[in-house]
Amino acid sequence: MKSDRIKDSMTGRTADNIVADATDHEHRPRRVLSASTLAGDRVRNPTGEDLGKIEELMIDIPTGRIAYAVLSFGGFLGMGNKLFAVPWSAFTVDEREHELILNADKQMLESAPGFDKDNWPDMADPSWGSEVYSHYGQKPYWGTSDTDTLDTVEREFDTPSTTRSRSFKGGGGV
Repeated sequence: MKSDRIKDSMTGRTADNIVADATDHEHRPRRVLSASTLAGDRVRNPTGEDLGKIEELMIDIPTGRIAYAVLSFGGFLGMGNKLFAVPWSAFTVDEREHELILNADKQMLESAPGFDKDNWPDMADPSWGSEVYSHYGQKPYWGTSDTDTLDTVEREFDTPSTTRSRSFKGGGGV
């Protein structure tokens, strides 16, 4: 049976989509999403330029915060991609498009501190973290008054009960 729905030839959206968008003012963004929901999502900048995709979310265990999203960028067909730790605070989540928005262009990413999949940096190193946060114009979360200070986090991380957790994949050492 042939569809008699009206379709926008430029966007491919049906009248139902357009009506849903017009009445979607009641849609409230979710405050909690699973990490697997975000892994693999595309990253674009506000002008729509493709900046890559999210590979991993790195959690700061003592504070329970997302410290970084690991962004895969460059290469061809997944080969030669470079990885970048981007402060979570630098992203905006676009639930409708299932993508993240990063206020950066490709040149900013090309000059960012990056790494390859077999050589992860020590993401718990405060000097490395400060460099990354500074590159994206973000203030490190460990220096804010609403969370533990870095000294407290380091003391908690050095307790015997958490020493075993340092061997997780991807830069989890202290």
